[in-house]
Amino acid sequence: MKISFLIVTKNRPNELAFTLNKLKPMLDLSVHEVLVFIDGCKQTEKLIERFDWVNWSISEKSISASPARNKLYKKAKGCIFIGLDDDAHPLSLDFISSVEAEFNSNKKLGIIAFQEVRGQFGSDAEALAQAKNRTPHFTNDFVGCGFAIKKDVYKSSNGFPVWIDIYGEEPALALEVLNLGYQILYQPKIKVNHRVNAEQRKKQGKNYFRFKHQLQNSIRFYVVYYPNPVFQILKLLWHNFKKYAITDGVYFKSFISVLFETVCFLPKLLKHRAPVKQSTIKHKSNLKTLNYSA
Repeated sequence: MKISFLIVTKNRPNELAFTLNKLKPMLDLSVHEVLVFIDGCKQTEKLIERFDWVNWSISEKSISASPARNKLYKKAKGCIFIGLDDDAHPLSLDFISSVEAEFNSNKKLGIIAFQEVRGQFGSDAEALAQAKNRTPHFTNDFVGCGFAIKKDVYKSSNGFPVWIDIYGEEPALALEVLNLGYQILYQPKIKVNHRVNAEQRKKQGKNYFRFKHQLQNSIRFYVVYYPNPVFQILKLLWHNFKKYAITDGVYFKSFISVLFETVCFLPKLLKHRAPVKQSTIKHKSNLKTLNYSA
């Protein structure tokens, strides 16, 4: 098996069906496979008979994004894993060959981060017209809605962390890949359309759910990977207190909740502690960051 496409999905059956229909024309199922993990969503299970060429995994109860990815990726057989969100699809028919060419040209390449074109468009041509003209560069992160990682690199790491639920699993895996001596390439020529409703997101305003989980998982990230995490954690807490908690009552409650939950979870978290080399942290800070804007 050459390529494994891997998707975790929850409560978006229509988006998932759209993505699978986009993928099918690109595939040669003799050498490609698609694996989908249904994370505690009964309505999505109705798609199983319709897409019988997909390898389905089902969790009766939601276990959240990163633990679901951890379980799903253990089942993949391809030499290259391509991760997509359920609402993201490739924007060119030569997508697979482009991914393979990048890995074949650089043996130290561990992860390819694709260009994310955000928005809902009438056609792929319209989405491509909105793509940015950017230059490839080595980076220190990737976005889960569209990336590729070599199987042997993933297997050499601890995989997607089970101690993170959602928001923050990509930086954890990225740091482990860098610590193994591999590179992460942002390749904007390889594009995915992440079909988010940008206007709706803007109208939603403050995202309290994201704030809580990103703060919680950032603390966990430092505890697990940094040799001396105290300074980074204090700096993180002070920044979030000044920028968010002190300005909004809901943010403040989330901030306090994260502190309490972190203390309670700490004994379990310390079992996963695996500090990376100090040289890896320095290398990460010197790499050009990923441009997250669409």
